[in-house]
Amino acid sequence: MSSTIIYEIVGWIGSALVVVSLTQRSIFKLRFIGVGAAASFLVYGILIGAYPLVIVNVVVIAVHLYFLRKLTRRQEEVFSVLRVYPESRYLAYFLEFYADEIGRFQPEFSYDPALDHRTYFLLRDHIPAGLVIARPCQDDSLEIELDFVIPEYRDFKLGEFLYSGNSGLFADLDCTKAWSLPGRSDHVRYLERVGFQLTTGPEGEARYVINLQQMLEPAT
Repeated sequence: MSSTIIYEIVGWIGSALVVVSLTQRSIFKLRFIGVGAAASFLVYGILIGAYPLVIVNVVVIAVHLYFLRKLTRRQEEVFSVLRVYPESRYLAYFLEFYADEIGRFQPEFSYDPALDHRTYFLLRDHIPAGLVIARPCQDDSLEIELDFVIPEYRDFKLGEFLYSGNSGLFADLDCTKAWSLPGRSDHVRYLERVGFQLTTGPEGEARYVINLQQMLEPAT
């Protein structure tokens, strides 16, 4: 294989990584893949002797690494739950704004406000980063109709907080378990990650269930 072809392969790898990084919804993934893309162009620049390209990509790598360090070292994030009325105007706006995103994960979801609905915004550093809509059932269970996190915060931290004793969300409920319909594959992976287990509902449908009694004690 000639050196020219090797140079082109390195350049094409860098170009492909740039495209992939721009498709990422997670800021962390975008930065991480961006480092790989810039490193590829750095090598490409050295190989072809394009030193302005080398200098630019050294700077790009440094910028990506700086922000990656900030993202990975944030340990004092504040998580909290804010209950809102089912007919809240901000809730309606939030659902409308993220309707397409919600449909990607839970296409069966359709919100019809009712008095027995429990609606909670999940706050991360006091920013509304997620939404939970639940409904108590007659069999002492809680149906999670919607468990949604906006793209910028999909790193499982909110889910792990929510389904723990630290959230306090389930402490005042007379429900022994919570369940959710599977939704799309990404939503299934999320449910399994935070502790839900696959089971069969009363009509033979697939359900994911979590035992609420096991999370009443705050994690230490």
